[in-house]
Amino acid sequence: MKPTDERVQQLPHLARLLMVLTAAVVLVIVVVVTQLYGPPAAPAPGAEEDEATQGPPPAGSYHRPVPPAPDTATIPRTAAGRQIRYGRELIAHTAQYLGPQGSVAHLTNGMNCQNCHLQAGTQGFANNYLAVASTYPKMRARSGTVVGIEQRVADCMERSLNGRAVPDSSREMRAIVAYIKWLGKDIPKGKKVYGTGFMKLAYLDRAADPVIGQAVFAAKCQSCHGPAGQGQPLADNSGYQYPPLWGPASYNDGAGLFRVSNFAKYVKAAMPFGATFDHPQLTNKQAWDVAAFVNSQPRPHLATPRDWPDIRKKPVDHPFGPYADAFSEKQHKYGPYQPIEDAHPQPAKAQ
Repeated sequence: MKPTDERVQQLPHLARLLMVLTAAVVLVIVVVVTQLYGPPAAPAPGAEEDEATQGPPPAGSYHRPVPPAPDTATIPRTAAGRQIRYGRELIAHTAQYLGPQGSVAHLTNGMNCQNCHLQAGTQGFANNYLAVASTYPKMRARSGTVVGIEQRVADCMERSLNGRAVPDSSREMRAIVAYIKWLGKDIPKGKKVYGTGFMKLAYLDRAADPVIGQAVFAAKCQSCHGPAGQGQPLADNSGYQYPPLWGPASYNDGAGLFRVSNFAKYVKAAMPFGATFDHPQLTNKQAWDVAAFVNSQPRPHLATPRDWPDIRKKPVDHPFGPYADAFSEKQHKYGPYQPIEDAHPQPAKAQ
């Protein structure tokens, strides 16, 4: 056989080899593009159920007692005392006075301040109020301004209660501020108190997963907050025994709890009902993943064009751009967060 004939016979084999190589290259490109830009990979079979049914972790290393709030029995029987007691009542039963059917005004969404600031703002690491009076006024990076107690309360009404704030000069604002100052009356100015703010919670080495979080929510949360996150209203519809976690009656996307890290730290220390920071009921993974699930659900939108005037000071998990780095909005919302923090010489800390 002539050499030319042999080369002709080899052409089909070469063509097939070229097709196989081309297909392999295309497959590699598809895999890389999917990993970079596609949706998160589905959890491994059984991951959702395993995490959702996992029992409480052992008591943590937080053995230091939280400073107690002043005893309400010591509130004086004076005009000033009546103002303090009214302020506490407004925190505990906000909707009764300021909700959709409020007796004073119709300003807020039906939730109570106490739904997030547990035990009228006195439970440790559950949005505890004790250090507010000692640390405000202070500069807040979110607004880029010095903020007093009144503005901080107004922010909560507009964001967490998705409503409108009472005026600074109103009887209600004066009473709330009086109660907050009474709680911190024994704390020196400028001193931070153990148990206020949120507890520390280590980052996951992966993104928080809303799919796994949905299973955690079903197992750990929906018995109180409802399968659709709608909460449980009080029998007289004057507020909520267990607040809605998403939907039109919940906090809006400008609220602090809309940051996944804040929600995760909060539920780790205080949820499900009865949990405390030193006797948690959720594992770290459950807290992160259920936070991702809840904050992936629809809720009211709040336009905040003046937030974070210096974008370099945005916290790593702020869910809306622009950013001072090249990480995606999705990664800023769900993580992993450590690479974002590592990219900043001085990681931004929310205030």
